[in-house]
Amino acid sequence: MTLRRDQPTDDPASPPAPSALGAALDRVGDRWSLLLVEALLDGPRRFGELGEAVTGIAPNILADRLRRLERGGIVVATPYTRRPPRMEYALTADGRELAGALHLLADWGVGRGGTGEALRHEACGTPLEARWHCPTCGRLVDEGEPDGLTRL
Repeated sequence: MTLRRDQPTDDPASPPAPSALGAALDRVGDRWSLLLVEALLDGPRRFGELGEAVTGIAPNILADRLRRLERGGIVVATPYTRRPPRMEYALTADGRELAGALHLLADWGVGRGGTGEALRHEACGTPLEARWHCPTCGRLVDEGEPDGLTRL
């Protein structure tokens, strides 16, 4: 798979746009953000619940990452009390779309000494495999194929 920067602009002073991966990492590329998204996959949580769910995160870091995720459109904060102001946090549609990527990262981590087990098919117990396929022709696509993956 080829990741590339967008075409240069006419303005030599403007920095190049980040690659697709760079843009994603700009929004959720630190350890705490991804762990917070994982904690929210099961549904909305309050600040204290997130602090308990994400082991080792300091309250100031938690507040900062929640603000960043909210600005990035990954999380939405809804007040549940006005005085004092307290929020409940939930994933937006963009945030929920990260579930697949997080499952892949977690599965990769299990194979490298992380705790937990590989994802399994609930009906038969078989470990799941992630594969790319073309929704138009239905073919599986291998990254090693000459006509495999491309990013336009």
